[in-house]
Amino acid sequence: MIRQATIADAPAMAAIYAPIVRTTAISFEVDPPTAAEMATRVEATLAHAPWLVCADEGEVIGFAYASRHRERTAYRWSMDASVYVHESARRRGVARGLYTSLFALLRLQGFYAVHAGITLPNPASVGVHEALGFRSVGVYRAVGYKLGAWHDVGWWQLVLRERAGVPAPPLLLAEAQRLPGWTDALEAGGALVRP
Repeated sequence: MIRQATIADAPAMAAIYAPIVRTTAISFEVDPPTAAEMATRVEATLAHAPWLVCADEGEVIGFAYASRHRERTAYRWSMDASVYVHESARRRGVARGLYTSLFALLRLQGFYAVHAGITLPNPASVGVHEALGFRSVGVYRAVGYKLGAWHDVGWWQLVLRERAGVPAPPLLLAEAQRLPGWTDALEAGGALVRP
């Protein structure tokens, strides 16, 4: 089941994210956030963008969220996206399902593009993003130092809607939740997750 995250999901999300932070360069964070910090992040994000979890029999097995691409006003139609899946639930379509729902919600809000930064090499993440329609737009060479090495970050972009005319401001999440298509968009990726 894919649903909107709540602060009650923070301990489970922190547990999924912690080994990624501690043992890989996939995330450039060095210290895993606590459950309290994760709850703060969820609460802050839900004011303007979706944060979703995928649960299997009540247990959170993955999460995805969108965040502002940059703070300056002209960027407001562009978002970044991240997805993380519990090690035991990988290769079950969890990332694809979460992203499918997330992007449907971002379209409802009126966003035009979503971006993903991927520490290279990471063929699994590149494969998921490109299968969903992302296209490579560039690489930041040796942009981060972690675990004793410099790492490149590739950037991918997914166009959510055609750019034409003067765009309306994106809707706040609370406004989008009142739209008739909200529930369908939220549930869009659920069928892609395998048991």
